[in-house]
Amino acid sequence: MTAKATRPKDAPLAPWERDLAQLRWAGVVLIVVGGLAAALGRAYDVLPAMVYGGGFAVIAIGLLLLLALFPKTQPYVASLHPRVFFLQTWRELDEEAAASRAQRKADGKGYDYRPVLALCVGATCLSLMEYFGQGNNLIDWVDANYTDDEIYAYHHWRFFELSGHAYWAIWRVLGYFLLPVIALKLSGQRIRDNGLETKGFLEHAWIYALGFYCVVILVGAVSFEESFSSYYPFYDRAGRSWLDFGMWELLYAAQFFSLEFFFRGWWLRSMRSAMGSYAIFAMVVPYCMIHFGKPFPETLAAIAAGVFLGTLAMKTRSIWSGFLIHVSVAVSMDLASLFQGDNLPTDWLPPG
Repeated sequence: MTAKATRPKDAPLAPWERDLAQLRWAGVVLIVVGGLAAALGRAYDVLPAMVYGGGFAVIAIGLLLLLALFPKTQPYVASLHPRVFFLQTWRELDEEAAASRAQRKADGKGYDYRPVLALCVGATCLSLMEYFGQGNNLIDWVDANYTDDEIYAYHHWRFFELSGHAYWAIWRVLGYFLLPVIALKLSGQRIRDNGLETKGFLEHAWIYALGFYCVVILVGAVSFEESFSSYYPFYDRAGRSWLDFGMWELLYAAQFFSLEFFFRGWWLRSMRSAMGSYAIFAMVVPYCMIHFGKPFPETLAAIAAGVFLGTLAMKTRSIWSGFLIHVSVAVSMDLASLFQGDNLPTDWLPPG
């Protein structure tokens, strides 16, 4: 039901209604500006390729903003208003945390060790992955424990590079998922309460669809940058065959699921009652730090992504939307990079 149907005709517009009206005009302006940018980028080769791709991205964002024109979509657009999506969710979390602490005190349960356990075990898991879970750790171990012939055969194996990525991904599943699950079981907590519930997922599926739309816009724009094709996929031979591409994406998706469980499931669930909305920002710090070594803009973007995905996970009580958005970003970027570099696989199996 829209606000127009429930308020008197002469009543002043609510703040979110004024913002929706501005969004409509912003959508029109973006479509015009994006069209001009795309036309100029197409007409003049001296302009960066990003101007051409960015123009279409701006048009797509403008079309998205025009959703505010339609009464049936206005409640959805309004629910994404920062005052609603972020501030209202954070206030509700703080109120729940205060009530939970008061109830715990009334029940005489004493000190809440769940955040301490999660943070200490989590820090240990991050340390183990950093020092023992890198692809070069596997190569160093093989080089130190096998004969020269075996080492030569391993280095010339057709899946040599993939084996290092597989080792890295397996360690992420271990550190981000399996070890936390063991900690949860030992402390008597239910695993599915840590963001794995699927109940109500369809209710929020539109957020994933909107997120995927934004992913396509972003990836489409940045894929025109020359450095993009040289950086993605992380597995250099993903374009050698569809088997290589499929195995890499499965490994990539497994570590993304584990990562979402760790940061947006287990940690947020453990800190929720003690810290309320501040648990999101406590989680963002180490989440940003695991991106160190990647391009600086990507590391900065991880801060914004951490706040958004953390708020989304707290709002929906689930990691599934965040996981699907994360995987969509990864697969889309890899496919776009291979396409722009004319490196999409042509064979099902790798040679040899």
